[in-house]
Amino acid sequence: MEMTNANSLTRESAIQTVQDEVMLNAAYINGEWMTIEVPATDTADADADSYDSNHDSSYDLYDSNSGTIIATTRLCTKTQVEMAVNAASAEYPSWSQTTVSTRASYLNAIAEKMEQQFDKLVGLSVLNNGKPIEEAKIDVSDAIACYRYYANLITEQATWSEVSTSESGIRLLKTYAPVGICALIVPWNFPMVTTAWKLAPALAAGCTVLLKPSEVTLLPELMLGNILSAIKLPKGVVNILPGAAEVGAAMTCHPLIDKISFTGSNAVGEKVMSQAAKGIKDISLELGGKSAIVVCADADIDHACDLIIGGIFTNAGQICSATSRLLVHESIAQSLFDTLKVKTESLQMGDGFDTDTQMGPMVSEQQLNQVKKYFDIAAAENLTCLTGGEILNRQGYFAMPTIYTNVPVTSQLWTEEVFGPVLVSQTFTDHAEAIALANDSQFALAASIVSADETAAVEMALQIQAGHIWINEQQIVLPESGWGGFKQSGIGRELGVDGLSAYQKSKHVLLSH
Repeated sequence: MEMTNANSLTRESAIQTVQDEVMLNAAYINGEWMTIEVPATDTADADADSYDSNHDSSYDLYDSNSGTIIATTRLCTKTQVEMAVNAASAEYPSWSQTTVSTRASYLNAIAEKMEQQFDKLVGLSVLNNGKPIEEAKIDVSDAIACYRYYANLITEQATWSEVSTSESGIRLLKTYAPVGICALIVPWNFPMVTTAWKLAPALAAGCTVLLKPSEVTLLPELMLGNILSAIKLPKGVVNILPGAAEVGAAMTCHPLIDKISFTGSNAVGEKVMSQAAKGIKDISLELGGKSAIVVCADADIDHACDLIIGGIFTNAGQICSATSRLLVHESIAQSLFDTLKVKTESLQMGDGFDTDTQMGPMVSEQQLNQVKKYFDIAAAENLTCLTGGEILNRQGYFAMPTIYTNVPVTSQLWTEEVFGPVLVSQTFTDHAEAIALANDSQFALAASIVSADETAAVEMALQIQAGHIWINEQQIVLPESGWGGFKQSGIGRELGVDGLSAYQKSKHVLLSH
């Protein structure tokens, strides 16, 4: 999809959009923007403290390229959560019984409005997240495709299907019902995208929703409220709560919430899971990764390096599926590292609004400090740095694309998710060793394989523990493909048919023949 006017994607135009169209100091509840008043007292409580986040109702939104404040807004408290739950509860009986065609039409309408505002959404993502323009374009296009996919999928799903049984004289029918009122908690690294992954199937299934976008990247996410009003989505179906710790905790603990879908860190995911246990809530968790990319002896080195770079330096490495562990056959290791070093050092870092930029800044100072912590650990562990390993001495939150070689499997950088542009590597002698190294992780979200022998690569894919595997391809994620991992990478699946099933419960009806 290419809808961009060359003059429309500038920092100035994005800031103008913020001033003209983004609703700050407000929550979208029951189909309206409601002003978030300055709280008379601090409402943070013990539950909110379980989230490592900012509890102050006043929150600054930053331009990660310069480190300067774009805007200041107020964040929700438990008060807005209660209002949103009431709105979602009141609308649920009606929305859950709407026709499939009605729900599909609203999903298509969201996609159409996003297409109409394509440039504005791209600009806000670049401004607030730091993504290069081309990456932001892909994000908005992916979100649009997701809404359209679930509009089509729900219309294709049979309302009733007959289940074959071994008993005579009876019939067994199967149908689906929405799971209920859903709390959707999305991260900052892919604004609009992760939201679509959760919201589109939830609406398709007939659920009503409380959506908490990350407070770090509110600007593109808040545009959704305007879109929902424009398409006249029934009031209360979707409620958008810009908030931090207190909002997340209030949602996960609320007795009227039926399902929680959370994407984020393992530390917070464990707390969400614990809080959801009270009341036995349905839960989906998409958590961390430490994915491997395996480069076999017969791989084309130039192509392999492009896939390695795409897998770790896209979005400055701030991707749960980032292939941050490189496993390369020892026979081609030196040649590959020579080429990889040259290609990595040629990456153009800079402002996301510069069309030449290939890697932008980290999203925040906090995330930059997280990467610096691992640079310091690497130095303490005496790791061999092929390139990078430093924070850039300039405005904004820039970390150099970094590669470490011959990293011990006991290193913190090998075992822990950095969530930044940091690649660690090891060599292997045969496929069995590569598979063992790939599987030696607490995470099992994704993997990549580079090989001239597709049959052998597929055989490796069957043995590697991961929910999604690419062979000789960049990290393309299609709406049709289920997304999620094994081990500590989470519970459940998003996207594809599995993504719709996450918001439905099957029902069976037995009757005489």
